[in-house]
Amino acid sequence: MTAAVDIVAVVVTIMGIGTAAQVLADWMRIPSVIFLITAGVLVGPEGLGVVRPAMFGPALRAIVGLSVAVIVFEGAFHLRIERIRTAHRETLRLVTLGAALSLVATAVIVRFVLDVSWDLSLLIGSLLVATGPTVITPIMNVVPVRERVASTLETEGVVNDVTAAILAIVTFEYVLLSSRGLPVVAWEFLLRFGLGVFVGGAVAVALWIVLRYGPQAVENAPQHARLMVVVSSVAMYGLAEVLGAEVGASEAGIAAAAAGGFVLGNTDIPYRDTIEQFKGDVSLLVISFVFVTLASLLSIRDLLALGVGGVVTVVLVAGVVRPAVVLLCTRGDRLTLRERLFVSAVGPRGIIPASVATLFALELQPERPEAATILVGTVFLVIFATVVFEGGLARHVAQVLDVIPMRALIVGGGRVGTELAERLDARGEDVVIVDPDAEVVEAQRSKGFTVHRGDGTQTDVLERAGVENAKVVAVTTADDDANLLVSQLAKNTYGVETVVARVTDPSNLDAFDDLDVEAISTAMSVAWSMDNVIERPGISQWMTELDRDGDVQEVVVTSAAHAGKTVAELTDELPDGCHLAVISRDTTTRLPHRDDTIQRGDHLTFIGRRQAVRDAIEYCTS
Repeated sequence: MTAAVDIVAVVVTIMGIGTAAQVLADWMRIPSVIFLITAGVLVGPEGLGVVRPAMFGPALRAIVGLSVAVIVFEGAFHLRIERIRTAHRETLRLVTLGAALSLVATAVIVRFVLDVSWDLSLLIGSLLVATGPTVITPIMNVVPVRERVASTLETEGVVNDVTAAILAIVTFEYVLLSSRGLPVVAWEFLLRFGLGVFVGGAVAVALWIVLRYGPQAVENAPQHARLMVVVSSVAMYGLAEVLGAEVGASEAGIAAAAAGGFVLGNTDIPYRDTIEQFKGDVSLLVISFVFVTLASLLSIRDLLALGVGGVVTVVLVAGVVRPAVVLLCTRGDRLTLRERLFVSAVGPRGIIPASVATLFALELQPERPEAATILVGTVFLVIFATVVFEGGLARHVAQVLDVIPMRALIVGGGRVGTELAERLDARGEDVVIVDPDAEVVEAQRSKGFTVHRGDGTQTDVLERAGVENAKVVAVTTADDDANLLVSQLAKNTYGVETVVARVTDPSNLDAFDDLDVEAISTAMSVAWSMDNVIERPGISQWMTELDRDGDVQEVVVTSAAHAGKTVAELTDELPDGCHLAVISRDTTTRLPHRDDTIQRGDHLTFIGRRQAVRDAIEYCTS
């Protein structure tokens, strides 16, 4: 009875600590892995002694295995075919060639720095391929880089989570069976992997049929769907393990969870949003339990035993291999050199390496205890170091490299918001859209925009969208009250310099003017456009044609190299197809004269072909 009570107390303690770590991490906006590992060590046998994994006995391996199944299933569930198909070549190289190079280079480092066998080195290398969304996403929430940078890191994390799990299976089979020859290793792997894929795929298809066509009570359908998906993730693992044991092919469960999650995640299942929410909550609890439990297994003596070799391994893996692989794989025009350097500096390892490493260490412990110790110690040392330094310093690195752009935040993704987003995006602005409608969000994301789903009148939604780093907030919904509230928050709470709002009812214009918000009356803007067509058809047609392949942009002269030049001198240096139209200084705006002198702080308005205008702006600010 006492043992049962002790286990209950341990489970409650782990869940409480894990939940507190997640909440604290969200509040501080850093990956929760730091707190989970620290908490696990503190409450483990070498700390307070509250959590003693030995209490679980032989069941610990089964518990860890089921937990890993849920984690791998969730990662694969979010790995959409569309995301892979639409990924840019730089990202595809990173998750293919980059993963392979990272594995080999890490294995070589471990082999010669720590002086361990090739099979163990390859196993460690395969596990450390994964970065993972559980550590990348919190960083991207804190560091509002451009969408192309964030999508590269997030896609790499999602894909490599699954890749590392599969690679680990391959390598682990080699570790266990290498003495029996390569043909046996290949056959055993194909048997395990094939069984896992078959079981995971079959369960996923069966669940999809039930969710799509099975009879369900309408009022409880979302709840039933959530439960069935969560249960299926562990059922895939369990069924594959049972069948694998019957045919001598254990360790097929991870492949089953990965395959099943991928298949189900790419089907049209009902209640996807609520399923993802619930599954995410379950995963957080599972991650908390696994990490605190596994961290309690860490022995400080084992980590210290790695000595200088352990530190050198971490430095080489994070400081040499990661930058070299990223810089090689991301060559091209999509990312700037500064952005590529930022991606190379952000590669923290997370849940998958830790949980799978411990799962395999439990298998190795009876026959190769030293190998199990080196496996867990090396993997956890790399995880902790990369999360602390790369996760904790990510924002500072981004600021030094100047890869955090000032954003144009659009609240409202309807027709007006869409048109404005397309115009700003065509001019090279970093556009972020906020909208509460799931269909609108999906439609905008399919166009390549960064979109946050939520109510723009809520401060937490605005902060997630990056309002604190916005140079412009445009509020485009049809609800004047909502627009006024968002404008007030942007102007007064976050100090956004330029706030523009759509006003449906002209009688509300005074309320926006009182906030010093640029209010655009829908009725008046349509009337102005129609009046231009009637009274000024030439100008109206010219502006329409300009909108297709031309541009009008204003820039502030910030470079001392251009201050003191005359308009004539500056005009001679402008690219063909671009003209200086207006000079604004203090409160005065006038047409330029060739003898006028350009001063620092002047606002120059350029007009002409789109690319020529962009080149002129870059020239005047360089």
